[in-house]
Amino acid sequence: MTNWIDIGTLNDIPQRGARTVRFEGAKEIAVFRTGDDKVFALVNECPHKKGPLSQGIVHGHSVACPLHNWNIALGSGEAQGPDSGCTPTVPVREENGRILLAHPASIADAANLEDAA
Repeated sequence: MTNWIDIGTLNDIPQRGARTVRFEGAKEIAVFRTGDDKVFALVNECPHKKGPLSQGIVHGHSVACPLHNWNIALGSGEAQGPDSGCTPTVPVREENGRILLAHPASIADAANLEDAA
């Protein structure tokens, strides 16, 4: 069963921007809002060199890593173009203007979200 956590309103995230959320024992999560007001959530690490995706440029339904410009698909976490690798996605939804994020402990694939430290 998924435990959904209310992390704020859609307007708390700038269009074509991100904000970060961190749960104890889990990696930082970047929550993105696209220009068409869709929301996506990924672990806040590029699969290449662990760059902070939340600081990247959102274009369409992708984000460019600020370190080496890798393009990551927000829906799948997959690197695009000639690059390869994948960033774990986190279930997120928008409901009545509120953003609900799945708590990592309630996700079947939570091992990919656990903090290694």
